[in-house]
Amino acid sequence: MTERQEDLVKEETITDEVVNEETTVEEPSIFTEEQTQEVNSSEDELQKLRAEIDEKENKYLRLHADFENYKRRALMEQQSLMTYRAQSLVTDLLPVLDNFERALQIETTDEQTASLKQGMEMVYRQLVEAVKKEGIEEIPALGEQFDPNFHQAVMQESDSSKPSNEVLQEFQKGYKLKDRVIRPSMVKVNE
Repeated sequence: MTERQEDLVKEETITDEVVNEETTVEEPSIFTEEQTQEVNSSEDELQKLRAEIDEKENKYLRLHADFENYKRRALMEQQSLMTYRAQSLVTDLLPVLDNFERALQIETTDEQTASLKQGMEMVYRQLVEAVKKEGIEEIPALGEQFDPNFHQAVMQESDSSKPSNEVLQEFQKGYKLKDRVIRPSMVKVNE
């Protein structure tokens, strides 16, 4: 090679080295180390705030659900109170009805007691109609199959002409208010 060619090769090599050095030089960071820490702490704070918001939202949703359940329960209790508002009054009136029925079973011998009995029958019918308006019903017993939900067996008797578990005699009438048993019927049941 000629001297001139050698010089050109050397210049190219030097130029390549300079270019390589320039490309390998580190560019200065956009953020300083302090600024990077601030960004990281801001991100941590943001995550904490998001977690706190999620926790508050969960508490709110639970509280809202609890309140809705409370409203539903209160409404159901109010409806139940309205439905069964007469229960305590009727419970107190049942012995009065029983006494009227016993008094009306007495045979009259003269005209004066017959008219007294007739007046008692009218009062009894009015009382029965008043409690029926409130939803009171007699529980059928005589001739029915024994049902422990509606009947209270106080005696048993063996009668082969009747089916097993049939109510043979009613000692005290049972009553129910709408679908709730106020007093079960006291009965004698066939074995």
